Amino acid sequence: MTIHNPISTHNALLAQDVPVHDASLLTGQNGTAHIVLDDKLYTLRITRAGKLILTK
Repeated sequence: MTIHNPISTHNALLAQDVPVHDASLLTGQNGTAHIVLDDKLYTLRITRAGKLILTK
């Protein structure tokens, strides 16, 4: 079985000065995190299908 790391697989596409964050670490066990931008609250959520949704 081959295990691949999607971060290293896409290293050629990633800019050196752009931070990379693991969504699982950001959202914790419940799969949800709040993000604030310009005094507006957003919710980042990982779906059961493993997709990310960002809502206002």
